[in-house]
Amino acid sequence: MMGKLTLQAEVFKEQGNVFYSQKAYSDAFNCYTKAIDAWPKNASYYGNRAATLMMLSRFREALEDSQQAVRLDDFFMKGHLREGKCHLSLGNAKAASRCFKKVLELEPSNREAKQENKTAENLMELEKMANFGFEKRDFRKVVFCMDRALAVASACHRFKIFKAECLALLGRYPEAQSVASDILRLDSTNADALYVRGLCLYYEDCIDKAVQFFIQALRMAPDHEKARLACRNAKALKAKKDEGNQAFKKFNFEAAYQLYTEALAIDPNNIKTNAKLYCNRATAGAKLNKVNQTIEDCTNAIKLDDTYIKAYLRRAQSYMDTEQYEEAVRDYEKVYQTEKTSEHKHLLKTAQLELKKSKRKDYYKVLGVAKNATEDEIKKAYRKRALMHHPDRHSSATAEVQKEEEKKFKEVGEAFTVLSDPKKKIRYDNGHDLDDDGGFSGRDFDANDIFRAFFGGHNDGFSFGSGQDSGPGNFFFQFG
Repeated sequence: MMGKLTLQAEVFKEQGNVFYSQKAYSDAFNCYTKAIDAWPKNASYYGNRAATLMMLSRFREALEDSQQAVRLDDFFMKGHLREGKCHLSLGNAKAASRCFKKVLELEPSNREAKQENKTAENLMELEKMANFGFEKRDFRKVVFCMDRALAVASACHRFKIFKAECLALLGRYPEAQSVASDILRLDSTNADALYVRGLCLYYEDCIDKAVQFFIQALRMAPDHEKARLACRNAKALKAKKDEGNQAFKKFNFEAAYQLYTEALAIDPNNIKTNAKLYCNRATAGAKLNKVNQTIEDCTNAIKLDDTYIKAYLRRAQSYMDTEQYEEAVRDYEKVYQTEKTSEHKHLLKTAQLELKKSKRKDYYKVLGVAKNATEDEIKKAYRKRALMHHPDRHSSATAEVQKEEEKKFKEVGEAFTVLSDPKKKIRYDNGHDLDDDGGFSGRDFDANDIFRAFFGGHNDGFSFGSGQDSGPGNFFFQFG
């Protein structure tokens, strides 16, 4: 009876060998399984089925067959080699190295074992470099090492997850999600893959969904420390952000500002959420007149997310408020290039106009009045400044001082000429060039003429040092 089963097993094995040579691995697997069923104590049958399973990328099953083969025959070199290769494919470099060293004990000149052992040593070195890179937060280095490691250990879930986690930390969420999803399709209870899925959602500011994945990962592996920490951070971040938002809605801007600050300290790695937190704090800061801090917070938000339109708009408005028009134009241009809406176009044109206006003389500043000053306020300001800077007032000063005061006197006259004329004032306020369409021209301007016309023969509340009514150009003002 035993001989008949042995013969039958050999027939199945030979059939399996034919299918294997034809690369019909599923059929080969079935034949080798029948051979094993007929003669379960034959090491070579397990070895052959292990080889077939390796070709089908079923490395865990192949490993079990290889281990059974060497249990039945410890001198079965192909069995040890295949066990080592399965360990390599699964990322177990140390175990692989032990197998290849066993082959070299049996056959010291075995080239394949020598080469595979070097590969195992290289894999151990790559894993060591990756761990060091992770400690140093050099996530690109980890991805590089894991890509090289996976070229050898293609079935290693641990390496794939390590790479996916670092892709998530680098903000490459779709790639990280893809890796984790592939693993979950094969093993829906893989806690590491569930953790990475949650991590991607967490970093994409989908915090509620992220928490669900972290909780699921902890159900599968209660001691999963990374999932526990991420879950705690996610809950704390959401709670603190919500508190800040509520305080802001209640117009408690100081409290909102402080709560956003506390939220920013929870997890520096959460780029998207932190970008929003910086922008939220900037909004609260603007309400508290913390202009420089508002600009800095918006800049930090943009560094984290250079597509964040809201941060550009908030910063641009702060630049406008502080008369940094070139910076405002630059931000509004970025916004309009991204979203060509009529509102953004209007904001850009307004900033461009203010920039143009800022590059010419500020006549309001020359007279020392606000831009909404009344006609009477403009006249009073001119009277004060004209008397202050009139050349005769500084006739005994140095030549340098006289020259400077004469320049200021002329600027005061220019400013009054424009701001006291409704048409010119409107053109000036709208940013038009005053030389256009017969407007104000400095070439035809005489400050003394304006002075004489305004003071109407110099009898408007001032007297001359000599007590005589001499003309402008030869008097000293005495204020009563």
